[in-house]
Amino acid sequence: MVIRISDDFDLEKIETSGQCFRWTRTEADTWRVLSGESCLYISSLGNGDYALDCGEDEFDSRWKDYFDLRESYASIRARIDPAKDPFLHAAAEHGRGIRILRQDPWETLVSFIISQNRNIPAIRRSVEKLCTLCGEKKTDSRGIEYHAFPSPVSVAALTLEDLSPCRLGYRDRYVLRAAKDAAAGLLDLEAMRDMPCADAVKELEKLYGVGNKVACCAALFGLHRLDAFPRDVWINRALKDEYPDGWPYEKYSPYNGVYQQYIFAYYRALKGR
Repeated sequence: MVIRISDDFDLEKIETSGQCFRWTRTEADTWRVLSGESCLYISSLGNGDYALDCGEDEFDSRWKDYFDLRESYASIRARIDPAKDPFLHAAAEHGRGIRILRQDPWETLVSFIISQNRNIPAIRRSVEKLCTLCGEKKTDSRGIEYHAFPSPVSVAALTLEDLSPCRLGYRDRYVLRAAKDAAAGLLDLEAMRDMPCADAVKELEKLYGVGNKVACCAALFGLHRLDAFPRDVWINRALKDEYPDGWPYEKYSPYNGVYQQYIFAYYRALKGR
């Protein structure tokens, strides 16, 4: 099917924004998107038109929300006053096209636990190895095999030795504990969707091996709490240089996480990756 998207939507900027780790660019303007158990091929045709290898029912029930297409990101950018905050305005213009994906909370939590102190290629490799190790084998519309992201029960059945091929390092015990907690019903990510953002972050921080940054990433990219504001090296540098009096969190609520993504992309481009 072919859809038209008039609002901010740039597949390359989304893929490189650091929020997803199972996207692959297969051709110049085509991406293979793996999310949970699902696979989608999406191609940019130009002029806001996109070809997807799914039907209308699947798009409406699965992918429309995944890409957060019910939200106007142009309106979110328009809240920035260029005279009062020229840096954020420039960052938003640079990042125009980034959207916050509505990803599976479990997949997102595990992916960001794995992400600690690692670069994106290493994260991608470990996530894919975990999926190959214990995710259900499936076949996409082009006849290519892939593995779904494994369920908590599947991961919880493993040992630390089983996880060693995934090259998780010290993070293996964090992933295994989260899986065991989720499989036992001690970790209820779905219930966190209804919590205020700050409360959801605090609950995530209670998990073994999960600090504030991972908790904020899981809240923003997995629970779609758009006010979550993850701080990594790049964000901390940008805040130090551009907001010495502190980030105006209340001013930019409830979209602090979206603005964080603009700053992250812009500052890396300014200072070099």
